[in-house]
Amino acid sequence: MNPSTAMARVVVDELVSGGVTEVVLSPGSRSAALAIALADAEDRGDLRLHVRVDERSAGFVALGLAKVSRQPVAVVVTSGSAVANLAPALVEASYAGVPLIALTADRPPELRDTGANQTIDQARFFGDVVRWSHDLAVAEERPGQVRYWRSVVSRAIAVSAEPTDPGPVHLNVAFREPLVPDGDDDSWVEPLALAPFGTAGDERLPVAADARLTMAAAQPLDEVLSLLAGPGSEIEVEQIVPARGIVVVGDVADVESSDSAVALAEACGWPLISEPSGNARSGDTALAHGPLLLADPAFYADHRPEIVVCVGTPGLSRSIMRMVREAPLLLVVDERAAVRRPDPTRNATVFVSVVPEPPTEYDAYDDSWLDSWLAADARAAAAVSKRLDDATGLTGPDVARTLWDALDSSALLLAAASWPVRHLEAFARVRDSDSAPVVIGNRGTSGIDGLVSTAWGAALAHQSTRTVVNVDEDGATEIVSVTGGTTYALLGDLAFLHDHNGLLVGDDEPRPDLVLVVVDNDGGGIFGQLEQSSSRHFERVFGTPLGLDLAAVARAAAVDGVVVVQDVTGLVDALEDATVSGSVRVIVAKVGDRDAEAQLLRDVQSDVTAALADL
Repeated sequence: MNPSTAMARVVVDELVSGGVTEVVLSPGSRSAALAIALADAEDRGDLRLHVRVDERSAGFVALGLAKVSRQPVAVVVTSGSAVANLAPALVEASYAGVPLIALTADRPPELRDTGANQTIDQARFFGDVVRWSHDLAVAEERPGQVRYWRSVVSRAIAVSAEPTDPGPVHLNVAFREPLVPDGDDDSWVEPLALAPFGTAGDERLPVAADARLTMAAAQPLDEVLSLLAGPGSEIEVEQIVPARGIVVVGDVADVESSDSAVALAEACGWPLISEPSGNARSGDTALAHGPLLLADPAFYADHRPEIVVCVGTPGLSRSIMRMVREAPLLLVVDERAAVRRPDPTRNATVFVSVVPEPPTEYDAYDDSWLDSWLAADARAAAAVSKRLDDATGLTGPDVARTLWDALDSSALLLAAASWPVRHLEAFARVRDSDSAPVVIGNRGTSGIDGLVSTAWGAALAHQSTRTVVNVDEDGATEIVSVTGGTTYALLGDLAFLHDHNGLLVGDDEPRPDLVLVVVDNDGGGIFGQLEQSSSRHFERVFGTPLGLDLAAVARAAAVDGVVVVQDVTGLVDALEDATVSGSVRVIVAKVGDRDAEAQLLRDVQSDVTAALADL
């Protein structure tokens, strides 16, 4: 067995031993040994292998798999520019805290800096984007090699899944020829110590288990805030926990944080505003139209909170971020390490890693505070519905709220950046948490790239059978196996075109039940609401109309079913048909021109302002 084959087999074996069950591969020559070892591992049932011809797409498929499973996923590419194509997905994984392991095959050191074909400087290529990187030495037949390989891979897995700071890692793996097996002679100076054939992945042990777990217990809110009073303070509890509070939930990785945020808001009698991927648009205090309420100057002036509890990472709405920025007391909840604490407004008062429990004592509870918010939200809802119902033709907000209403708790929804996620934030109704779908998005950097591939990977993970522990009100536990339902992605036309390569998947690859809903307004609609809309160069450098037939693009990628809809009824019917049909489907929602939609959104805000005038 040549050294390259031996190293590849050990690397793959240690990935499996460390719990990695999903690997995405793009083909190449220098990565041949890893590709063969991975395919053999899949044949044995050790892992599931996904093959993509586009390295950028491969990175985002791995991102989607890891985002939903919350387990490390490996992505393997060959040398040269293939490595650079992983950068967008790794950047998103870094800022979103998603555990990815990038394995980049490389030329041996003697070929570097010589002008050798397909050779670039790959060592530490991703810099500070990754949590850790290692340039794995070229394999040699000498003592200590196997232990070295296993140790490096084991560490990579542990770092990527580190509880307080998960994220991507990079292993650069140099191979000398021969790159493929050249015989069965494995008479090495030391045994390869591969797991016996047929040994299940969960029965293996990594070479070194990392048991350094970081644990943090939730504390009552009044106890958390009492830390601000200082030792010996005479401040009473009701002064520490103000009456006029609000809970804001941004992008979160763990829905348990969302549930805790709902519980805290209800216990304190505070309104709750949740972004779509905050998954907290439920409960008795949740608001459906928070961004619209806070964008009204008079309402905001009368409803400025004394404390904001911010869970996760918000940032979609300017009106909400203004409230966060101006909060006299801002408590930020984020489970990641201190070096990555989210504080974009730089006015946080205190950071905690777990959502506080309701206060043990709270004499400042004020019914009128919450009632005024809920009454305003009800008026906003009526104004929004009337304006959208009276609008001619299909609109982006129509697509968002129709899709949201159509999905149940078995569904997973990926909301793209730009208009789609903001339309969900401003127009999706409050739903019971037991019936609403889970929402995810690439919110680490909020880019529009790689979203088709991310949705594909997320769908594969969502529809994998997994074990779940249910705990009832009496504390009794039940272990059940669950499989998620259909995954949906709400995309703009530019996001769809940016990653339509994500639809180019071989016939042998697993195909999830995935419905892509593409809002087609022929360009960058969001810019029509921003300051640059007045520029005389707007259409060319911001609107960027392409005039493409998106249905034809999808059909060219051999999508099983493509439908074009132009009204709400057609959208509802298309969603039902796509869900029943299964596999990968594309629904192109043709909405009005971008100028008309920008005016519609201005009209909606004006209607909300009028509805709140005599509140």
